[in-house]
Amino acid sequence: MMRLTKRAWGLLALCALLLSACGFQLRSNDALLALPFSSLYLEADARSPLAIELTRNLRAGSRLQLAANASQADAVLQIMADTRDKTVLSLNSAGRVREFALTYTLRFRVIDNKGRELLMPSDINLRRTISFNEAQVLAKEAEEALLWRDMQSDLVQQILRRLAAIRPER
Repeated sequence: MMRLTKRAWGLLALCALLLSACGFQLRSNDALLALPFSSLYLEADARSPLAIELTRNLRAGSRLQLAANASQADAVLQIMADTRDKTVLSLNSAGRVREFALTYTLRFRVIDNKGRELLMPSDINLRRTISFNEAQVLAKEAEEALLWRDMQSDLVQQILRRLAAIRPER
């Protein structure tokens, strides 16, 4: 009986050692703290869901100040195009829609307070497919709305990573 307990403790200690050595670490907002400028002006429709989520993510866990106008900021993030598109992807044998393709396209650039481009115009294109069933219209509409929100969150995270990768010339 005592030998089994020692094995159990040994196995537990081995598991703890392996887990501590794997390098696991919770994700943090350290990338936001590494932005190469101290203030930013977001040139976009302030009421758009993308601008609201982007503003919230820029403020959260960051020392970055969001400026009230472009002249007060070290950099300006210009949203040049923000488009959503829904197209038919496939039809069933009766000619009814079976799948849709959702495409979210964003074009943006970053300039400094002297008008120099810190990040040339960049495109982010996201595409998701969604099946369609006439018997489940409400559920499919909810699923579509969820996919749009997921794509928007993905866009915001990609923008933040690209902002953190900027290396301005001094």
